[in-house]
Amino acid sequence: MGTAAVHLLLLLGLLHAGPGGEGRKGWRRRGPAVRERGEAAAAAAESFPLDFTAVEGNMDSFMAQVKSLAQSLYPCSAQALPHNLRLHLLHNASVTCNDGSPAGYYLKESKGSRRWLLFLEGGWYCFNRENCDTRYDTMRRLMSSREWPATRVGTGILSSQPEENPHWWNANMVFIPYCSSDVWSGASSKSEKNEYAFMGALIIQEVIKELVGKGLSTAKVLLLAGSSAGGTGVLLNVDRVAEQLEEMGYQGIQVRGLADSGWFLDNKQYRRTDCIDTITCAPTEAIRRGIRYWNGIVPERCKLQFKEGEEWNCFFGYKIYPTLRCPVFVVQWLFDEAQLTVDNVHLTGQPVQEGQWLYIQNLGRELRNTLKDVTASFAPACLSHEIITRNHWTDIQVKGTTLPRALHCWDRSLHESNKNGKAPLKGCPIHLIDSCPWPHCNPSCPTIRDQFTGQEMNVIQFLMHMGFDVQKMAQQQGLEPSKLLGMLSNGN
Repeated sequence: MGTAAVHLLLLLGLLHAGPGGEGRKGWRRRGPAVRERGEAAAAAAESFPLDFTAVEGNMDSFMAQVKSLAQSLYPCSAQALPHNLRLHLLHNASVTCNDGSPAGYYLKESKGSRRWLLFLEGGWYCFNRENCDTRYDTMRRLMSSREWPATRVGTGILSSQPEENPHWWNANMVFIPYCSSDVWSGASSKSEKNEYAFMGALIIQEVIKELVGKGLSTAKVLLLAGSSAGGTGVLLNVDRVAEQLEEMGYQGIQVRGLADSGWFLDNKQYRRTDCIDTITCAPTEAIRRGIRYWNGIVPERCKLQFKEGEEWNCFFGYKIYPTLRCPVFVVQWLFDEAQLTVDNVHLTGQPVQEGQWLYIQNLGRELRNTLKDVTASFAPACLSHEIITRNHWTDIQVKGTTLPRALHCWDRSLHESNKNGKAPLKGCPIHLIDSCPWPHCNPSCPTIRDQFTGQEMNVIQFLMHMGFDVQKMAQQQGLEPSKLLGMLSNGN
């Protein structure tokens, strides 16, 4: 056995061994002695940076480092680790996708972990026979399970690699494909009268029932996450999932929500158009029509806030959030591409008009205002859509904090508050909203490419491309143009 392997065994021994059967505190008091032994054992070995202080406050973080070390020592066996999520079609065949094929979920179990992450896929919606028929012809996998692959590879927060997913890599992962086209709200089956089934809310309930028999019953934390329509689906279903588990006798499971790019505004469109299809229809009108077509259901606490027939309001984050009982972390780009699309602001590569530019800036301000009372949020001033399952999700920062770090801080703050009612942890921010006023004024924003040339653009090139008037904007801000350009380059 090589010295590096001995080093690993010594590290693992720290977690279990100790004179007199001492626990974690005993191990910590022996820190200096352990260091001396470790230095002697690894004198001829490669140095591996490990943060031992993490063990006291967060075992998962420490174990991520140990796993990373193990993979570096045994790369062949590491490659053989099962990273795929495997498809399970629901046993209850009456809970289906739009076309009547069985709904299902992808699962990767992590034996020994008591944390479960359930992810709701996004993908717009349809709200009448015509646009549902078009959707079925062009995006069938979002309405049917017939061609789903047997496995999926988890990325971003669903990844099993600690370097890509530093705090959730060892959780039980569940990916629930979106095949109901109803923003995860429907409760109607296919019949002679209904040409399509809309069972999004029922699919989630059925998946929970099946997972209880696969280990969810012993869970400590269940994080219901989702992106785009799946993010809105989190807001609509997180309390219902908590209530379902309580009714099944599992009151000890802490249910939380993570809504990514699903916090839409019911604002006035830049240019009003008739409600012809999903893209051009104003979101308020689309949801109004959809909720009737889907037999959509919303949480009772939110429903009671509005008159009968106005339940559509609950699909908008800033209206439903105050009624939620479960803690929810909101991730939202300040200049969300899907929001701009439904608002009829189409950035096709041509310089935007002044009216569009002012509309875009105002959208950022409005969205920022709706998040001011959200306890846990991460809102970069970027033009993009969806993030948590992207493999670059660790790169985006707001005020020097990455999204995985903010989620970890939120996790710790909930753990601490459950334990002893303490205030949020110092130096561990969970309310992170960019204050700069323009799209991509945050230098960590995802790369933008010119739609025609494919070339990468920096912030200044992008703003110029959109018709940004440096002279005029500098004058409005009371700055010299050169100083404004310098601030933009630095992301200030």
